[in-house]
Amino acid sequence: MKIIDFRVRPPLPGVQDLVYFKQPEKFVNFNRKLGFEPAPSALEQSIDRLFEEMDSVGVERGVIIGRVSGALGNTDNDGIHKVCQQYPDRFSGFAAVDPLSRRAAMDEIERIAKLGLKGLNIEPGQYRIPLMADDRRLYPIYALCDDLKLPIVLMTGGQPGPDLSYTDPVALDRVAADFPSLNIIVSHGNWPWVHEALHVAFRRSNVYLSPDMYLFGMPGSADYVLAADTYLQDQFIYASAYPLTPLKPYAERFLELPIRPESMEKVLYKNAARLLKLDS
Repeated sequence: MKIIDFRVRPPLPGVQDLVYFKQPEKFVNFNRKLGFEPAPSALEQSIDRLFEEMDSVGVERGVIIGRVSGALGNTDNDGIHKVCQQYPDRFSGFAAVDPLSRRAAMDEIERIAKLGLKGLNIEPGQYRIPLMADDRRLYPIYALCDDLKLPIVLMTGGQPGPDLSYTDPVALDRVAADFPSLNIIVSHGNWPWVHEALHVAFRRSNVYLSPDMYLFGMPGSADYVLAADTYLQDQFIYASAYPLTPLKPYAERFLELPIRPESMEKVLYKNAARLLKLDS
């Protein structure tokens, strides 16, 4: 079965300045906390090993997620674009900007859209001044992405800010309501607010949930799986969050979940392909 992995950070220029590659113990420890051993490709920082791991489980394409974060490191939009040009059949890219520099951010979004990057990653609580997802300083960014038909990845789960309030699903619900034609992929599935996030996606058809590294062995896992197989099968997105999980063992475990084949095909490939406009 074909797979698009919607959260991958390969060991390549443009991405290697992230803390995971500069301080490997951080992703090693997180892998083991979730019950995995880290991927050989991540330990070796080898793109050839990563392609082997992708091919072994049918991951045809990885979506590189850019980041602007002082604590976690920054990616480079031109570097991500270069990787996607070098491997056009293996990677698609999402850019990142600093929304606190509004004019520069707006110019950069228009530029990356012309380059052909597929969307924008927004991590409100990770900026130099932490923001909530519905902070009005982000609204010009949302509006421009909406106008340009660029989907956004919005990190409102896991550890997205200085305290738990930055995971508040009410803020996500407000953004989705205010921009009903903006496709929003919620990385980390807005964990730990599993039931609330499922409700937001149920009532907002433009919200897609991607629990990625918070899917296995975490509270609420069974509820995510039930939703992916039934009422949210068209709004669920597969992602590994590599290198914070190993791409191959994560996919193998995912394929064993009690999800019907027709739903699994949507979650693994069709929903992501639609957002990336791969079939158009």
